[in-house]
Amino acid sequence: MRILIVEDETHLAEALGQIMTEQHYQTDMVYDGADGLDYGLSAQYDAIILDVMLPKLDGFEVARRLRAAHVSTPILMLTARDEVPDKISGLDCGADDYMTKPFDSGELLARVRALTRRQGEVIGNTLTVGDLTLRLDVRCLICADSSVRLGFKEFEVLKLLMSNFHAVVPKEDIISKVWGLESEAEDNNVEVYISFLRKKLNFLGSSVTIGTVRKVGYFLEAPLS
Repeated sequence: MRILIVEDETHLAEALGQIMTEQHYQTDMVYDGADGLDYGLSAQYDAIILDVMLPKLDGFEVARRLRAAHVSTPILMLTARDEVPDKISGLDCGADDYMTKPFDSGELLARVRALTRRQGEVIGNTLTVGDLTLRLDVRCLICADSSVRLGFKEFEVLKLLMSNFHAVVPKEDIISKVWGLESEAEDNNVEVYISFLRKKLNFLGSSVTIGTVRKVGYFLEAPLS
């Protein structure tokens, strides 16, 4: 899991990074709102921890611009402000949750776990996008009355794309999360499995497609219902 920390207090950013590293999360840290927006627009994170009081762009504006760009990464706003109107402003700008400083590290981690579980539409043991349902317990992909079993890596790649519906998932993220950080897998390995998945979507007659951003990564598209 990869977390973006946007916090201008260096010591606090480092403390947050240490907390996440101890839980085996990968972290990137930036110290102003402009960099936070640039990093967040890559849509390669599982969650963003975003301070409100930031130089260049405040957290409210960062969240607003990310959502305007259709970045669906869960955002946890972290701030010293605890007034209700500020919390409402943060949530209205697109944040998914709000914590005030000082915070308990256990509660912070629990909230991050809860946010990352919300990506995609998860119901029981299934993940749904458009007319596709992925059975997480048996690696089975279902569309209407048709179904097909997926191989392990096909399943992991599609689950990653479905969990980040509409967001572009970079090839390097797919490699690190499906093959592992120490793997020697390359872009062409990802391309092979994307090809397998496209064939299976076509076989099922699904309206969901896998889009490509050249030299960057892949994303799922589904027609509006």
